[in-house]
Amino acid sequence: MAKQPLTTIVFSRSSYPEYRRILSILRTETVGGALLLAATVIALIWANSPAADGYFALRDLKIGYEPWHLQLSVGHWASDGLLAVFFFLAGLELKREFVAGELRKPARAVVPVAAAVGGVVIPALIYVLFNLGSASETLKGWAIPTATDIAFALAVLAVINTHLPAALRTFLLTLAVVDDLIAIGIIAFFYSTGIQPLMLLAALVPLALFTFLVQKRIRSWYILLPLALATWGFVHASGIHATVAGVLLGFAVPVFNSGKKGEPEEGLAEHFEHRLRPFSAGFAVPVFAFFSAGVALGGFDGMRAALSDPVAVGIVAALVIGKAVGVFGTTFLVTKTTRASLDSSIAWIDLFGLALLAGIGFTVSLLIGELSFGAGSAHNDHAKVAILSGSLIAALLAAVVLRARNRRYRLVQAEEQRDDDGDGVPDVFSRA
Repeated sequence: MAKQPLTTIVFSRSSYPEYRRILSILRTETVGGALLLAATVIALIWANSPAADGYFALRDLKIGYEPWHLQLSVGHWASDGLLAVFFFLAGLELKREFVAGELRKPARAVVPVAAAVGGVVIPALIYVLFNLGSASETLKGWAIPTATDIAFALAVLAVINTHLPAALRTFLLTLAVVDDLIAIGIIAFFYSTGIQPLMLLAALVPLALFTFLVQKRIRSWYILLPLALATWGFVHASGIHATVAGVLLGFAVPVFNSGKKGEPEEGLAEHFEHRLRPFSAGFAVPVFAFFSAGVALGGFDGMRAALSDPVAVGIVAALVIGKAVGVFGTTFLVTKTTRASLDSSIAWIDLFGLALLAGIGFTVSLLIGELSFGAGSAHNDHAKVAILSGSLIAALLAAVVLRARNRRYRLVQAEEQRDDDGDGVPDVFSRA
């Protein structure tokens, strides 16, 4: 009798060091998600209060040096400047995942990569379907519902007090990382206008110097920071969105040490991540959200008008339905066609709950909304309402599904913490 082919187990646990690293990242992002939520609520309250003029005056206040094309509004500085830090960390995480993380092995990478692609393509198609009969300018927003906000998603998990198994936490982070990579590509290739080749070439000079120094394991901020700022400034002037500079700088940083004697154990990528992630999650992203989420709703009539716009309808449908279908459907299809099976700690309903959670699109969705329609435009305001509404609906649906499984998650978590042999590593991570 012919031997049956070995079954690949997907969503299995990663190594214990990787598990601990992911938990550390998720803890920081959970706190950041709470701050993000608070900043959003404050912005909405202020923008719809009698003092709303003060909020919009602050958001639109211009500061900076005009001869260098850097006289920007405060809101613009938040989206182009502060978010560059967020994307720098995204670049670091992307490189680490492909070099030393879950994405370095094709067998483990295929499912989260396919899920992320499905979670981008299906929402975009749904948005386009809802806007085919509208004005052509509404189609510019096709990419708005394609992003997943990991910080907001983790904040929801914290609020409902669920205990996701290690494999699901790893999948969620990996999905978000690949999602960020796709979003970066979309911003760079579809939302760049008036490209200035000379400025783009000029950006290569400080970027090359930065790359050379970090490859030599130079950590001095007073040397690296001016080069990073120069790279950001030239990319901003080139017509490509300035956040792309953050990603390029992140890609330049080495993941591993050079191996020289006396070198710190902490790699340079890890060094930057430890120091910048609290700033990004605790300040940069919440401040961006504060200046981007504020929209005058106009009461019930205003909400009804906003949600009757095909732009808003398409975004809500894409976030709630498109993300769930794209992420879950692609994961199911890839798993079944490759004869793989789920880890024993996970069921398909868990992945469906996670797919619903992926419909929480916020930070990058708000950014792409501004790039699509322009800050302050009617369509952009309607897109903001839709992003908030769609994300809220997706969060509530995910909470229902995942909360119902929490008893099972507690049992898995208890197993993942047992260390009967007392070697400091939970037993489930020690098994071959």
